[in-house]
Amino acid sequence: MDFEEAADAVYAAPAADFIATRNELAKQLKAAGDPLGSTRLKALRKPTVAAWIANLVARTLPDELDDLLALGDEFREATADLDGERLRELTPRRHQLLDQLAKEAARLAGDAGQKLSPDVGQKLRETLDAALVDPAAGDAVREGRLSSALRHVGFGVVDENGEPSNVTPLTDDRRQAAQDRRAARQAEEAAEEQGATEQEEREQQEREEREQAAKAEAKRAFEDAVAAAQDAEAKVEELDKQLDDARDALSEAQALVHQLGTDLDEARRTAREAQKHSREARKHYNRL
Repeated sequence: MDFEEAADAVYAAPAADFIATRNELAKQLKAAGDPLGSTRLKALRKPTVAAWIANLVARTLPDELDDLLALGDEFREATADLDGERLRELTPRRHQLLDQLAKEAARLAGDAGQKLSPDVGQKLRETLDAALVDPAAGDAVREGRLSSALRHVGFGVVDENGEPSNVTPLTDDRRQAAQDRRAARQAEEAAEEQGATEQEEREQQEREEREQAAKAEAKRAFEDAVAAAQDAEAKVEELDKQLDDARDALSEAQALVHQLGTDLDEARRTAREAQKHSREARKHYNRL
């Protein structure tokens, strides 16, 4: 383990274990033949609560932090170009990123058992804002070895005691990497938006197709119902005709029955009269 690795391990340790971790690793460096590194490690200052949480953010959320630093580049470019419209566009994004990182920092601190008081929360937000405004402060925050929270004032960046902070510039490689990530994220969001639009269009087309199919089915059902009604009407007309014919036939049969009854009665009377004349003729014959 060299000094850089040891320093990272010291600032990554829980805040309550900073001194013990620093002293133990300093002993290891000295035992490994690096007395200078051991001395340098012993000189490292214990971070304040706000600084410790800022270091936690740098280790846990490096991409989100680099996005914040890249946004600072855009602010400086717009300021150099006196582009007021662009600055107005970037300001809401600045507040959004700061709010997002501050919220995530509070969650990370809670998970690590560290309560985030309003004062510490304000100092953390000032540190993140200083990282956005000043590229050197951004590099210091990104390194994850802060011992004090930072604050940007009119003439530069100061620590929690108001003393000028010794910070180094942000590297071009990390700035470009952050810009590349932001461009990739924007492309991904655009692709997702395009995909959502295409999905919505497909769903709309499917709805229209279902509606057309439903209309066609309803039309077929209507036509079938009309045809069935027409067949039923034709059947009714046919039955009505058959009923009328049957009624006519019944009427004729009834008339025939009546006529036959009348003729039968007349024939019976004629037969009775003939029998009467036959008896009288017999009697007359017998008397002769």
